[in-house]
Amino acid sequence: MADWDGRGLPPVAAERARRAAQGGAWTSLLTVPAAAGIDGAGFDPVGEVMGSMVQKIGWAGYRGCGVYGNFGGGMTVTSSDRSRYSGFGPYVDALNLGYRTALGRMAQEASTIGADGIVGVNLTTTHIDGGTREFTALGTAVRARSTSRPHRLFLTHLPGQDVAKLVQAGWMPTDLVFGISVAIRHDDWRTRQQASWGSGNVEVSGYTELITHTRADARNRFGRHVRESGADGAIVSSMDLRAWEIEPGENHRDHVAEATIFGTSLVRFHTSTAAPTRSLTYLPLR
Repeated sequence: MADWDGRGLPPVAAERARRAAQGGAWTSLLTVPAAAGIDGAGFDPVGEVMGSMVQKIGWAGYRGCGVYGNFGGGMTVTSSDRSRYSGFGPYVDALNLGYRTALGRMAQEASTIGADGIVGVNLTTTHIDGGTREFTALGTAVRARSTSRPHRLFLTHLPGQDVAKLVQAGWMPTDLVFGISVAIRHDDWRTRQQASWGSGNVEVSGYTELITHTRADARNRFGRHVRESGADGAIVSSMDLRAWEIEPGENHRDHVAEATIFGTSLVRFHTSTAAPTRSLTYLPLR
């Protein structure tokens, strides 16, 4: 097998898509309710599709937290700071590249077999060794039965029954969208005092600021991704956050927070102002 240059689908994936495009038996990740929902919405499953990328993340960026020049006080620096190296900016860029590449390869595989969309998309990351991790997108490709077919491939994390609810209510999923932010804050004197063992039940205002800034930045990035897709709003599927402590130098302790938001962007093809369905969390952007 010839060496792959990283463009297009990997040879194994291209061969799998070629066989699927020829027809015959196909695989699906749909549950019984999801399959029934897709059928009711006028779509047929055409095969399981996947996109994958293994990436080495060897440099997170400058870990500046604003302590210098701030008289020892705390200041939260996010990955959206004006300096592209601040707040783990290169690390966030690497995560965005990994997810987008996996989604792009999955979409390319679905287009190869003549699909109109992918439902039930599952995005995962797996740590392999050191700073190397795999980004994987997995879903079921579907094709519309009607003569009026979508002009472009749509992606959604929603299962088939929820896609049917949206279509019947006049909404159409467009893209799987996400926002990622990482921020860092120095543990200043006040933060250390509030977080100390004998402080009692008090708010640690520095940690509150760090978490609030990180989540807000992730939401802003999520909203920007939705607007770039030309959608009217989005359904949020997950909002996750993790935080950890680092010690870049003696007597210098910082805390880092990482926030991620994933969801599906929507466009509407009716004039009603009602939400698409009561069973879903709808996040308007206007």
